[in-house]
Amino acid sequence: MKKSLSSFAAPAAIGPYSPGIDAGSTIYLSGQLPVDPATGNFPSDDIGELTAQCFKNIEALLAEAGLGLSDVVKVNVFLADMADFAAVNAVYATFFTEPYPARSCVQVAALPKAAKIEIEVIAVRG
Repeated sequence: MKKSLSSFAAPAAIGPYSPGIDAGSTIYLSGQLPVDPATGNFPSDDIGELTAQCFKNIEALLAEAGLGLSDVVKVNVFLADMADFAAVNAVYATFFTEPYPARSCVQVAALPKAAKIEIEVIAVRG
């Protein structure tokens, strides 16, 4: 049985998909752009602030499922520019502790809304 996840503290989906799916023992979150749900805009152009906003959105969706970042087992980071890798890592390290989730980070040709970053996660109930 699966259930759609959404939160007023996270931006709504911008297409025909769920922001997250609660599949029982596993939570799958769609890629989260750095959109401030209060304004509908990016909080700034700074990659550090954008990364933090992605994680705030992720935290809000995980909370709807009764979970937090400590339950995340896999992270996929999509960057518009791999030159932002070190700055993203610096912020990323403030949101996770060891054992860190498995992670992929790739540069992509473009992201929705011309974003610099998008992050998706998988979490498990444990």
